[in-house]
Amino acid sequence: MLLHAQSGPRFRYEQDILIFGEDPVLTGSYNLWLVFASVIVAMLASYTALDMTARVGATEGRSAHWGLLGGATAMGIGIWSMHFLGMLAFRLPIPMGFDPTITLLSLLIAITSSAFALWIIWQKHLSVPRLCVSALLMGAGVSSMHYTGMAAMRMMPGIQYDPFLLALSIVIAVMASGAALWIAFRLRSSSPGVLVRAGAASVMGLAIAGMHYTGMAAARFPRNSTCSMAHDGFAAGELAILISLLAVAVLSIALVASRHDFRLESRIADLASSLADANQELEFLSLHDGLTKLPNRALLVDRMEQEIQNAKRHSTRFSVLFIDLDGFKQMNDAFGHAAGDRLLIEVAQRVRSILRARDTLSRIGSDEFVVLANTSEPSDAANLADKLVAEVARPYWIDRDELRISASIGIAMFDSAEVQQQDLLKNADAAMYHAKDLGRNRYCFFDTSMNEDAQRQMLVLHDLRLAQEKGELVLHYQAKFDARTGKIVGAEALVRWNHPTRGLVPPDQFIPMAEKTGLIVPIGEWVLDEACRQMRSWQSSGYPNWTIAVNLSAVQFNHPGLIQMVSDTLGRHGLEPRCLTLEITESTAMKDTQASMSILRQLDEMGVRISIDDFGTGYSSLLYLKRLPASELKIDRGFVCDLVHDADDAAIISAIVALGRTLNLKIVAEGVETIEQQEFLTRLGCSSLQGFLLGRPMEADPFLRTAVASGAATTRRGGHRGALVTA
Repeated sequence: MLLHAQSGPRFRYEQDILIFGEDPVLTGSYNLWLVFASVIVAMLASYTALDMTARVGATEGRSAHWGLLGGATAMGIGIWSMHFLGMLAFRLPIPMGFDPTITLLSLLIAITSSAFALWIIWQKHLSVPRLCVSALLMGAGVSSMHYTGMAAMRMMPGIQYDPFLLALSIVIAVMASGAALWIAFRLRSSSPGVLVRAGAASVMGLAIAGMHYTGMAAARFPRNSTCSMAHDGFAAGELAILISLLAVAVLSIALVASRHDFRLESRIADLASSLADANQELEFLSLHDGLTKLPNRALLVDRMEQEIQNAKRHSTRFSVLFIDLDGFKQMNDAFGHAAGDRLLIEVAQRVRSILRARDTLSRIGSDEFVVLANTSEPSDAANLADKLVAEVARPYWIDRDELRISASIGIAMFDSAEVQQQDLLKNADAAMYHAKDLGRNRYCFFDTSMNEDAQRQMLVLHDLRLAQEKGELVLHYQAKFDARTGKIVGAEALVRWNHPTRGLVPPDQFIPMAEKTGLIVPIGEWVLDEACRQMRSWQSSGYPNWTIAVNLSAVQFNHPGLIQMVSDTLGRHGLEPRCLTLEITESTAMKDTQASMSILRQLDEMGVRISIDDFGTGYSSLLYLKRLPASELKIDRGFVCDLVHDADDAAIISAIVALGRTLNLKIVAEGVETIEQQEFLTRLGCSSLQGFLLGRPMEADPFLRTAVASGAATTRRGGHRGALVTA
């Protein structure tokens, strides 16, 4: 298909010659398919240019320079290919050819112009003056490429140009260059979609094609024109196919490479973003508690140093509040760690809700929190601590269970420039332990004497941790007598600490500390194991009907491994479960009746006997007491000591004995120290008696020797009022 190009104000045809006025010129025509191909190549080159500018604009350093070079080459080949296809689409009635050197020069001009365009777009800012100057320079470059390519035809005589159309083509080149630069720069920063970029590429492609064909329309070929390269240059038909394939191939490769580079950059950007997020998360975790998201000890120390420096500069004061939850470990063991974690989170939220924005709340241990409070007066610190104690003590609902917990708070004031941050924490910690010793669920200010007590307790705790390993723990046994016959029916195992320098340490001086630190669990396991071993030894010595009683603390009773530990210990020593009595206090049994019922039933099903110790000092529900699988009640020594002179104590003991008989429970009275107490309790119907009158605690060997002697004496007296005393 041929499209005839006619130009000039007055013309006529003579065969293949178009006559303009008096000067004849050759008639030109266009191959529409090649025209269409040139426009498509122009659009494809524009799209590739837009894509490449986005990639080049996003890179820096050597990568940007190599990208600029590659992008300029691809763009230049694309624009030049469009121009050359447009020239090949043009037909004259004479053979046509092109000078290779000049043709390659036009390609070099195209690449140089493209490099200039990419460099302009690469800049951070594109002001209006810079855009105008850049458009002029790039338009001049594009025009130079076009007319250099036209010169490659080497027409003889030379090609003549219509001045108006020539100027118009240059204006179009400048305007098209300016529009292309502006569009590319704007789209580079806005990350448009494919459709937006394709639309912009279409506009740019049509503008480039418009400039080319306007320049072609300006060309005039005289009637006697000949092409000196017609026989020595490239054939037009071959060049059309070659250039089309080359242009599409180069632009496609550039576009694919750009897309691949974009995906790679996207992945790298995603990885970099993920790495930055991970680093930020690690930094957060290194300074915050993972459960409550509160500042941890490291961040607390840093903020304390800041507060100290600020207080020194402005001569102000602040307070440190050390908060410890009372009985959290027991509650954690009873309800599980998941419930304990949720409880800690809610405690943290409650405490934080009371504090002011400048105050700092941190978690530095399992159930330990520290508050840096901007309180300059002790009264303000006391008011804050009072609010915290009340807030923590309110009920918690965890998985439909109502939990109650309290807090002990120690307060240390910063009021001296010589005080260091570690001293503040240590002082607040000592005050907190003093608050626990006073009964818990309260606050206490630091006093210098507390450090001495805390230091002494730390030394005791250090020695206690090594006591079991060094074999310093021993068991003493206190006999239990049948109230009617006076015969020994068993013994209660009582742990003692034989300290190398302090001597025999009574249990009330180290058992509370062991419970507080959790050491009571391994100590309790050792006590049970040693007591069962000794009981098995006594059975082998001829006392098969004796029983051994072992006390369980609240921490041991709520420990998840209690049942298995008891079963393993009995099996290890070949001791029948009926020979073991486990004593738990009334308050422990009644603290969580459902959980206690489950544990006690498992022990009862195993065959182990259960004794409710210190009965009468707690608040037992008779309904639950009836359901508890206990075998005996043990009357607290506080009722027995004033039994003879206090009618109320006598009435209480009588009621307990009557209750025990009704529930078919044995009644054991401890603390018997006088004959009158022994006779009264025997008349009431107590099953067993225990106390200093009958026998003091002693080690296993003296206990057995004295038991043998006591048994012989009891036999001679007819089995009445036996007594086992130390030598």
